Amino acid sequence: MSSVNMRHKKRGRKFGRKRDQKRAFLKELSRALFLEEKITITEPRAKEIRAFVEKAITRAKKGDLASRRYLRKYFSENLVKKIVDDITPGYQERNGGYTRITKLGRRKGDAAKMAIIELVK
Repeated sequence: MSSVNMRHKKRGRKFGRKRDQKRAFLKELSRALFLEEKITITEPRAKEIRAFVEKAITRAKKGDLASRRYLRKYFSENLVKKIVDDITPGYQERNGGYTRITKLGRRKGDAAKMAIIELVK
């Protein structure tokens, strides 16, 4: 039997993009979430960036130089400073669950499922 269409062990969504484009897309959505602290996007996009954002916050909670350099791969220096100094101190006692996804219903134009993703205070 051919395994042409089977997606065994394939994680994540493609969003119709190649790997590098998808990575840049997720970084940009995450950047917007850290800057605004609450954004409205489609539900699959919200579910996909949740893992990326939560891993970044967990890494930033350490606050050491290695963590800052790791985050610097994905975000600008100013945003890394904001994440480490302003956002993560509120999460020191929390073990995960830094984001909340609230489903909104369907978008009028194309009936895409919409959601709000926000950083939990």
